[in-house]
Amino acid sequence: MTPGLMIAAPRSGSGKTTLTLGLLRALTRNGLKVGSAKCGPDYIDGAFHRVATGQMSVNLDSWAMPPALMAGLAAEVGAGCDLVISEALMGLFDGVPGPAGRTGSSADVAAALGWPVLLVLDASGQSQSAAAVAKGCATYDPRIRIAGVVLNRLGSPRHARLAGEAIAALGIPVVGTMPRSDAVALPERHLGLVQAGETGDLEQRLNAIADFVTANTDIDAIRGLAAQGAALPSEPGRALPPPGQRIAVAQDEAFSFLYPHVLQGWRAQGAEVTFFSPLADAAPDDSADACWLPGGYPELHAGQLAAASRFLGGLRRFAGTRPIHGECGGYMVLGKVLTDAEGTAHPMAGLLDVSTSFAKRKLHLGYREASLAGGTCLGPVGSRLRGHEFHYASVTDPGRDEPLASVVDAYGSDPVPTGSRRGSVSGSFFHVIAAVP
Repeated sequence: MTPGLMIAAPRSGSGKTTLTLGLLRALTRNGLKVGSAKCGPDYIDGAFHRVATGQMSVNLDSWAMPPALMAGLAAEVGAGCDLVISEALMGLFDGVPGPAGRTGSSADVAAALGWPVLLVLDASGQSQSAAAVAKGCATYDPRIRIAGVVLNRLGSPRHARLAGEAIAALGIPVVGTMPRSDAVALPERHLGLVQAGETGDLEQRLNAIADFVTANTDIDAIRGLAAQGAALPSEPGRALPPPGQRIAVAQDEAFSFLYPHVLQGWRAQGAEVTFFSPLADAAPDDSADACWLPGGYPELHAGQLAAASRFLGGLRRFAGTRPIHGECGGYMVLGKVLTDAEGTAHPMAGLLDVSTSFAKRKLHLGYREASLAGGTCLGPVGSRLRGHEFHYASVTDPGRDEPLASVVDAYGSDPVPTGSRRGSVSGSFFHVIAAVP
């Protein structure tokens, strides 16, 4: 397997994304071909990875993906590359209850794939105590190896020396000392970073981040920390059966949350994919035999979508003879009404009986395992799927449709019905990551 390196931290907000993007762009500018990955259920960071390198990026998830699928995706993203850089989620060891190696933590991914860890430490408000944090991370889980440390948010050269010498005394090399800087921050909104496609000056921002990382880390030493991945039993990245032979997929700023590994898997199984933009008032390709509305930010464009008569009319005609599935934001648009943040109710496609609202935000977040309550384009009744929910909108009226599935969370909750299905149309707030074999 291609040499790989995991960029991780003890907690969120430590600087993982800044370091990852800076390294990806800097190494690419140096003429290397770099693959990338994001641990866990995250649509947004991987899109930035792809822009930084011009190469494929995938999600790697030890809870939702069978081990052989995860290994196969890692092999695919590294094929023909000089190395792979994977960005961890949250804190390195953060996950959910599960069997060994299947907790969803980034440590699971690093251990399974044999990738060493480059630890980013936010050293603000401490000096030598950063070494205690580094030592704890290095000894907490014997499956992984902390290969080096980058110190972040340093206030002065003295600060860097105090923390750096204490960590080096542990035998862990310090390969970067990054000062406090607001100049390399990326804009954010309620689900995380503003999407890569909406960041108009992204190229300039990525180059500035690469310049910052290059000036404050030893790029060659970091590249040298990457290690050959483990030789593992793997299978091609076919996470989900395609919903049709020719699939029309909505894609624009309102519908952008479709995992690359799902899309690549459909194509690998012989499906053709066409894209259309609801925000441009385009209808799904009439030659398609299935339509997929991904999640995204329809709540920010509800008025424009409600006025998109060609899109809504085409969607309704399509539903008369062929399956349509909506995930999260796509589910909201398939319903009767979407209420925006200001409390304005916008009529949607009306293909499902559900009404949703973004007016009163409530975070719904976490892994889910779904069992289909009826046959849909996702699979036959009883099919099990693993994925997650991440949204602030709520169902204000579930309507009278049959549920799409029953779901449980990763903590052993009782099964509850979720989503809607009516005729050939289905949807829910559940994002699929992979089918359960």
